[in-house]
Amino acid sequence: MKDANLFQLGIGLETGAQEEDTARGITPANDHTIFARDVLDEDREDHFIRRDGTVFAGTHLIIEVVNGHGLDDEGRIQQAFRDCVDTCGATLLHIHTHKFSPQGVSGVAVLAESHISVHTWPEIGYGAFDVFMCGDARPWLAVDVLKSAFGTADVRVRELKRGEGLVGEAGVAA
Repeated sequence: MKDANLFQLGIGLETGAQEEDTARGITPANDHTIFARDVLDEDREDHFIRRDGTVFAGTHLIIEVVNGHGLDDEGRIQQAFRDCVDTCGATLLHIHTHKFSPQGVSGVAVLAESHISVHTWPEIGYGAFDVFMCGDARPWLAVDVLKSAFGTADVRVRELKRGEGLVGEAGVAA
């Protein structure tokens, strides 16, 4: 798919996606992908999280901002994305937001470590955020950033460890 044009975002593509390197670190065998190095190896550069003997792809927080203010303001949401990225120690690649009429904003911040996304219902003060980060980023720090950005103490969080239990010690799908 090297030359395929699937879609055009139009903004910030200069940081754009590169073709996946399928030859580095893996070898195909019997139509299955087998990692050449142990996934528990701390020196791997795949950004999987290795904690307490488990391996998972990343921490995905489902964050609900309740009784929030400014959830119809694209600029405020973009700044909240930037503040989350900085505070969590992530790497911003691109932000794209869309303002709906008569109200509401959807958006995504694409990160080297994954993404932050949102869809808002400002008429009821509700924002549905996802913060998914792998590697050394600290997604839980985004919770206080969002509380501050949208002027509410009512922020509800659920955590998922993405990919937990799917990768075994041999590096293949469990």
